[in-house]
Amino acid sequence: MAETAPAPTPSLDDALDVELQQLTARGLRRTLRSVRQRRAGTVLLEGERIADFASNDYLGLAADPRLARAAAAVLESEGTGAGAARLISGNHPTHEALERELAAFKHCARALLFPSGYMVNVGAIPALVGAEDVVYSDALNHASLIDGMRLARATVRVFPHADVDALDRLLAEDAGRFRRSLIVVEGVFSMDGDVFPLDALVRVARAHGAWTYVDDAHGTGVMGDTGRGALEQCGVLGQIDVVVGTLGKALGTTGAYVAGSDRLVEFLLNRARSFVFTTGTPPALAAATLEALRIARVEPWRRQAVRDRARRLRQRLRQGGIEVPGEADGHIVPVHVGDPLRTMRVVADLRRRGFLLGGVRPPTVPAGTSRLRISISAMHPPELVDALAANLLDVLGTTSGGTGPA
Repeated sequence: MAETAPAPTPSLDDALDVELQQLTARGLRRTLRSVRQRRAGTVLLEGERIADFASNDYLGLAADPRLARAAAAVLESEGTGAGAARLISGNHPTHEALERELAAFKHCARALLFPSGYMVNVGAIPALVGAEDVVYSDALNHASLIDGMRLARATVRVFPHADVDALDRLLAEDAGRFRRSLIVVEGVFSMDGDVFPLDALVRVARAHGAWTYVDDAHGTGVMGDTGRGALEQCGVLGQIDVVVGTLGKALGTTGAYVAGSDRLVEFLLNRARSFVFTTGTPPALAAATLEALRIARVEPWRRQAVRDRARRLRQRLRQGGIEVPGEADGHIVPVHVGDPLRTMRVVADLRRRGFLLGGVRPPTVPAGTSRLRISISAMHPPELVDALAANLLDVLGTTSGGTGPA
């Protein structure tokens, strides 16, 4: 009997094309879009100026000329790159100055810069825990946190979103079973806009001898009386073991940091692979971030403007029949649609009307929960917020007193 010849192996491009077509059919394919000239809550997209409700530029600092001037001064004297990993010859006094300011801002002894928030989480978590340890993870944690846990090879216990009682029970059940226990949560959840009850987290962690790890990327600069984030809003500044934040959101630059005790930073400086084995960020970038921190401190009207506009949008949407979860003045406003294809049709319709919004689909959010993610900036004029609400209600087919999107 003749042997059947094996099917030929498809070429790389052919195989990937099939998968891309599948993503397209499910409404899950992503594309890049080029934006320019960010100003007054708008951007230039394909030659047209449209309202930008998709970025994380909460304080409106990404295009502030004062940041550009601070960066330019250091570019002129130091050039574009750090030249090496910071443990080799890429460390610069401006890096160290920014770390001191970030540590003071977060009420921590010390801070350490990383090129991105993703690199913090995939570096710090595996450095702190391993196969003998357990990590307790909120069900809605960011992908970078999840990937950090996977790299750690620790046992992972996932507890329901923001359910501190469930966390307490898990910790009690695991008492004495592991070398170390680490609780990992976000301060402000990036796709839902709600705040983890960090005061309760601290109480439960202390009762069980667990370490706390809070990624406050979306709270830093915006939340709390002085913009120190969700930790300040929940009254736990100086009480979290590992504090993570990013610089590319409210502070308008790029990069990230981890802050905590002197021992923590000294350990991560030696053991976090995503710090040890990467080139230092440009000193000019650190200079721009120092200026952003200064502005965030001396111009509190920016934080207030974000809260006012967020409250205004949420009120308009609720009046139109859309229930919006999260804080009453939360700057991340999720509008659930459900189906990914319909979500992207809504995004496209709003784009034609002059509004740029984010359409969030699996795997970023669970299946069946695709949504619009609206980000509020201090630069959005109130009338622009009103126009967005009116157009969104129209696109979703709601009317005053209606029941929300179908």
